[in-house]
Amino acid sequence: MPKKIKISVLMAVFNTEFHLTKRAIDSVLGQDFQDFELIIIDDGSTKNDRKSLLEYIELHEDKIAYIRHRNRGQAASINRGVINSIGEYITILDSDDEYKPFHLSACLQEMENADLICSTTETVVDSIEDYYVPDKNDLSKPIHLDDAILFGTLFGHQKVFKTIDFEGGFAADSAFYEKAKVLFNVKKVNQKSYIYYRNNPNSSCAVLKRELASNTI
Repeated sequence: MPKKIKISVLMAVFNTEFHLTKRAIDSVLGQDFQDFELIIIDDGSTKNDRKSLLEYIELHEDKIAYIRHRNRGQAASINRGVINSIGEYITILDSDDEYKPFHLSACLQEMENADLICSTTETVVDSIEDYYVPDKNDLSKPIHLDDAILFGTLFGHQKVFKTIDFEGGFAADSAFYEKAKVLFNVKKVNQKSYIYYRNNPNSSCAVLKRELASNTI
């Protein structure tokens, strides 16, 4: 019978530079709440330092599991992580972001009377415009990140993630949250224990934002 785990942390990796992935991993390993598993799903990376990543994972294989498949996108990778998770709760960390040391314990404290939460973030930016992303209901309009739903800040009971799949495309995180609102008790909290790096020009969100901008010109 598998060991019971309180929290499963899912991290999809696609061509992320190793020093960024390591920063993300270290932020999980350094949590003040240690009853977790970290599942890294390599989404068919071809440009990252896989050797360094695997060697680092082996140093912490009591806490970390590694899965690799052909490129399917972040949503499909997280869905596969959910299937392989055993935690009572599930959460997500983007491979170029990090948690503050109390992130997991702070999320757990917010779970009374909630099945799923999302939170605001401490956002690292190069310019004011980095605080804004396209509104999913009108891509020509910007919305502040504090008013958006972000993949990495989702934290909830396993039953939520096992019931609802992430779908690919823009605002997959928001779509997941909207579906959860119909079936479960959800809430957004002003916590800012998730550090979101918007100053990385190669982040999935930054790339998508540029693509959307070019398509609307």
